Amino acid sequence: MSSANIALLGAIAGFTIYLGLPLGRLRTPTPRLKAGLNAVAIGILIFLVWDVLTHAWEPVDAALSDHRWGTVASAGAVLAAGLAAGLLGLVYYDAWMARRRAAADRAAGPGCATTAELSPKTRSQAGSLALMIATGIGLHNFAEGLAIGNSAAKGELSLAVLLIIGFGLHNATEGFGIVAPLAADGERPSWTSLIWLGLIGGGPTFLGTLVGQHLVNDTLSIAFLGLAAGSILYVVIELLAIARKTGLKTLTTWCILVGLLLGFATDAVVTAAGA
Repeated sequence: MSSANIALLGAIAGFTIYLGLPLGRLRTPTPRLKAGLNAVAIGILIFLVWDVLTHAWEPVDAALSDHRWGTVASAGAVLAAGLAAGLLGLVYYDAWMARRRAAADRAAGPGCATTAELSPKTRSQAGSLALMIATGIGLHNFAEGLAIGNSAAKGELSLAVLLIIGFGLHNATEGFGIVAPLAADGERPSWTSLIWLGLIGGGPTFLGTLVGQHLVNDTLSIAFLGLAAGSILYVVIELLAIARKTGLKTLTTWCILVGLLLGFATDAVVTAAGA
């Protein structure tokens, strides 16, 4: 199989994320449906945090078993830095954006329109969450693309194809996770917004496949996985806060379980491939 064919299949694996994105355009979802969608997304993202950290920790675990302390220290430091950047970076970015909005509204003065009212392009809280989820998933998918490209570069074409199938199934559920905050908030994104969110979340699988065919590097993969885990964990914290406000504890718990099971189910092919 040629490099171009592998890259094309990597693109298909990434862009199956579009299968779940149209759910964001649901019209007037009921409060229970909104709470359920939000909770299913939490379950999927919790699974992703576990899945990402498991893959990121594997090189460190292998180095510990072989007593390669230099690799343990370097790989562990890269993972810690990636986690910190992904998690704390979004915390500080969110705080910075909140300060900017508050300063702009104060400058407008009492009785004046706020910045949100003046600018139709101002992103809502749900829109910001969707963008953060897409970014975190995009970092994760870049690392998945690296795995596809690395397998092809090593001549393990059957493994590469199995990874493409597994990641493709997995990405279909991730698309739903991206738009869940919008559906839960009753906000209907435009088709253009959904296209951009899909590119941010799914496009990196294709880019990672291209890079991975020419660069086999555990450190790079760990760095992107750490960034992904940190950013997704931040979003999970935000979505849990939204879930608590609904007061639908039983429904939320069941739907989180459904999301977790979906994550494990779609990961089954990848696990069978030995990835």
